[in-house]
Amino acid sequence: MKLREELPVDHRLSQVYRAGAGLCGAVLLVFGCLGLADGLSFFSTDGERIAGLSSNGLLSLVSIVVAVVLVAGAAVGGNLASTVNITVGVLFVLSGFANLALLDSSANVLAFRMPNVLFSFAMGLLIATFGMYGRVSGRLPHDNPYWRDRHAQAAGRPAGGTAVPASQGRTALPGGPV
Repeated sequence: MKLREELPVDHRLSQVYRAGAGLCGAVLLVFGCLGLADGLSFFSTDGERIAGLSSNGLLSLVSIVVAVVLVAGAAVGGNLASTVNITVGVLFVLSGFANLALLDSSANVLAFRMPNVLFSFAMGLLIATFGMYGRVSGRLPHDNPYWRDRHAQAAGRPAGGTAVPASQGRTALPGGPV
């Protein structure tokens, strides 16, 4: 699996990356704002229930910061949105594991409980899936812009997306479009 910056920028998959980042960012922003609006104690390890999850002021602030990063990635779009989604998704999953180890300890500064850990895993996988959609696969279809860029010669064009003039001919792939 390679994520490269020279991949095509203007393609319809960008809408998936933007929608994923925007929707997940909106959910986190609402959660964070609800926590700050309730005036939660900033470093409480007990936390209080907000939207079914345990939260404190620090977790609310972290949620808002992550939401801003996701929404900024959605605003920019393209490969940046995809990369932001993948990175934030992986960080969410890692956070779930780290906070699982800290449950019921004095080091639980984000006031995590088991529902928070499960939410962190689920949200992380969802965000990462939005970022990887159509970009990371062992069998991308031949009309996928990432496949075309990685196999420019076979797709009949130089890397970067410009078509080869008809006078230069094209090479056909077995089972793929010409």
